[in-house]
Amino acid sequence: MKTRFATIADAETIARIYNQGIEERIATFETEPRSVDQVRAILEEKGDHHPAIVVERDGDVIAFAWASSYRSRPCYAGVAEHSVYVAREGRGAGAGLLALNALSDAFAERGYWKLLSRIFIENGTSLRLHQRAGFREVGVYRRHAKLDDVWRDTVIVEKLLGEAAE
Repeated sequence: MKTRFATIADAETIARIYNQGIEERIATFETEPRSVDQVRAILEEKGDHHPAIVVERDGDVIAFAWASSYRSRPCYAGVAEHSVYVAREGRGAGAGLLALNALSDAFAERGYWKLLSRIFIENGTSLRLHQRAGFREVGVYRRHAKLDDVWRDTVIVEKLLGEAAE
């Protein structure tokens, strides 16, 4: 497996993987599938400042990770909120860890000092993945939002990068 920066040409595969996560109802509050055009627009908007990472196995993309600005206030300029998704056929092979580590490196190189995310409390696989990637659990947002009319709790995770990690 290898990592690389995502390109616009990866939009179709990223949309497919992301939509698996939406269908499974354990990785995101999103409920509507993303179209290839929507993912293409997201990748274009992210550009080099918020690069997306893909993991390839035998030439096929099996995972991706991306991040966005956390808040618009200048004091949060070095904080990004991330997501990582692994295709069903790629799970259990370490692709998520590769994606998170490459994303961390890419954002540290761009001067970011923190990556953070919220993970459904029952998503033990993602919680363990983040722990292996050097993230720490900060706390729990109780009843953070509803998914399919059910309140869901989320675990807040963070990883310090660059100078902040020293």
